[in-house]
Amino acid sequence: MTSSKNLLRVTVLGFAIGGAAVLWPSRTLPETTSISLPMDTVADYIHAVIEADRDVYTRHVVERMQAKGIVVASENWAEHSTLPLPAQFLIESGRHVGKKGLGVQYRLISLWPINKRNVAATPLQSIGLGTILIQPDRPYTGVTKVGNTRYFEAVYPDLAVTQACIGCHNAHPDSPKRDFKL
Repeated sequence: MTSSKNLLRVTVLGFAIGGAAVLWPSRTLPETTSISLPMDTVADYIHAVIEADRDVYTRHVVERMQAKGIVVASENWAEHSTLPLPAQFLIESGRHVGKKGLGVQYRLISLWPINKRNVAATPLQSIGLGTILIQPDRPYTGVTKVGNTRYFEAVYPDLAVTQACIGCHNAHPDSPKRDFKL
């Protein structure tokens, strides 16, 4: 995909609890550029950063600060001066990246979203969610066309990394599923 009308959307979607979606423009590189990466490789790189940030924030910020009684994470973090939950941290960072005007976007989505806005937005995402339940070891990829714009999408599992993730999702009053496991 070399046209500036072709974009990359990496959808990191929920296997266990949630996922994220990334959108990246595919721009034509100058003739002197000798490096070319396949869209799925770029998607893998973006996903690796999202996954690492999510894991580190969950384990080393939220859990650690709560265990020491320093601060808690809560759903209404902005109103209560608490830390954002790990899912909210990812959503907020996705909004921040989206505002940069690069065409890159990501968000959490799931088959069982607590927040109903976090459902699949395209048929490819819906199929991807079902596929990664069966094959969580590799992303589900494809191309979606919205209007005249084509998007490469990659759907990745987003696994719960701590018991706190499981406990919150299983106990949340709006959770449509209550048997999540690590």
